[in-house]
Amino acid sequence: MLAKVKSFGLSGLNGYAVDVEVDVSNGLPGIEMVGLPDAAIKESKERVRSAIKNSMFQYTYGKVTVNLAPADVRKEGPLYDLPVALGILAATGQIDPRALADTVIVGELSLDGGVRPVRGILPILLAAKNAGFRKIIIPWENRNETVFVPDINVFAFSSLGDAAAHLRGEKTANPVEKSVWHTGDSGTVYGEDLRYVKGQYAARRALEIAAAGGHNLLMIGPPGGGKTMLARCLPTILPEMTLDEALETTKIHSVAGILGEKESLILRRPFRTPHHTASGIALTGGSASARPGEISLAHNGVLFLDELPEYPRAVLEILRQPLEDNQITVARAQRTVCYPANFMLVASMNPCPCGNYGSSHGECRCTPAQIEKYRSRISGPLLDRIDLHIEVDNVTYDDLTEHSASEDSATVKKRVDAARAVQAARFAGTDVHSNAAMPSAMLQLHCALNEQAHTLLRDAFNRLGLSARAYSRIVKVARTIADLEGAESITAEHVAEAVGYRTLDRKV
Repeated sequence: MLAKVKSFGLSGLNGYAVDVEVDVSNGLPGIEMVGLPDAAIKESKERVRSAIKNSMFQYTYGKVTVNLAPADVRKEGPLYDLPVALGILAATGQIDPRALADTVIVGELSLDGGVRPVRGILPILLAAKNAGFRKIIIPWENRNETVFVPDINVFAFSSLGDAAAHLRGEKTANPVEKSVWHTGDSGTVYGEDLRYVKGQYAARRALEIAAAGGHNLLMIGPPGGGKTMLARCLPTILPEMTLDEALETTKIHSVAGILGEKESLILRRPFRTPHHTASGIALTGGSASARPGEISLAHNGVLFLDELPEYPRAVLEILRQPLEDNQITVARAQRTVCYPANFMLVASMNPCPCGNYGSSHGECRCTPAQIEKYRSRISGPLLDRIDLHIEVDNVTYDDLTEHSASEDSATVKKRVDAARAVQAARFAGTDVHSNAAMPSAMLQLHCALNEQAHTLLRDAFNRLGLSARAYSRIVKVARTIADLEGAESITAEHVAEAVGYRTLDRKV
């Protein structure tokens, strides 16, 4: 007898329909898996056999052939265990095959018949919904990923027996209860706050500008100056995530398999801090299945690279393309996938190998050649893509013992939100959401400079040997500074401050 079960597979963040066809016929006992299954799927025959027996169902002694269609697409992972098991029960008459119609089923089985969680439930659910399905059976531990997706009934089970009882009508289960998304009500709690940052007024200002316009930031200063703490405060002043941003971010974390069991959505903007020994594959994504890397895991959040010159040059150059395109293409032997990578790059570095060049608290022991060699580890094209370069000096004892409270993150965030609201109105009806993402075609429309601003920027362009990319980024930063002040036009003062954040620029 033949039974058909609907399931879904994953290619990057995109789900695709898979027909699980199960045929039970006379012949030598055994299970034959066809349809380009990987090793995890081929091993599922033992999990399925044990799960059916240990769930007190009758296992067939005939020949079982399982086909995963389309047959020319490689299938990966253990998520087909549950549909295969239910297909065998339907093919042997223990479940009515009509109960499986129009229902998507995914899940891994344990030997005792339990249903284990799988990666990528959220993108699978969204793909199934877009394909017109309105019912899906998933593992119980994955249920929280589905609560914000409307118009589809999700049934979550912890065992094969419970799923079969539901399909047989013996024990009807209720679908997972949905939740309503409230924009700006994430309830996130951060471990850092700008109120605890002592001194560093210039760095705090640069951090606010970066958050207001979505700009990349590089902090240069001696060890112990507070660069890492400042970077960790950045998510506390960024705007709250929208539902679309939360869903897209959660999809990436779900596919990567790092979503917490109790997490329904990623409500807090990601803050990823890969170590300087991380490989290029760790940043871009890799393995045979081309899983997302740190660049994609930081999507809609912050990628913080501490001690930037300590990263291998080849690894740093990987950042150039995603910083421009806001996506990363991961090509492997078996597949090529494209992941979103719209992140804010925040980096820190010492001014020299010893860390004391330009410091008011220590004496530098490095030669000019050593300093130049150290800084040259960061290429000019990469520096071009970083909007703000800010020097961070050591704080004084008086700063540390000052009892008056610094401005907290909540206060700064209000100004950032106001600037982002101006940008949202400016770019309404387009795919642009911040000044940093503004394409060149919009510069003339939204970033017109008066004569004084033009003269100032022309002098800086010639004196610093700026590139065309650096020019556009200065204009975008000036636009953000004007937005923070509530100014409609960009003045020479705004351009002067923006130019002041480009001191590391050099001719390439």
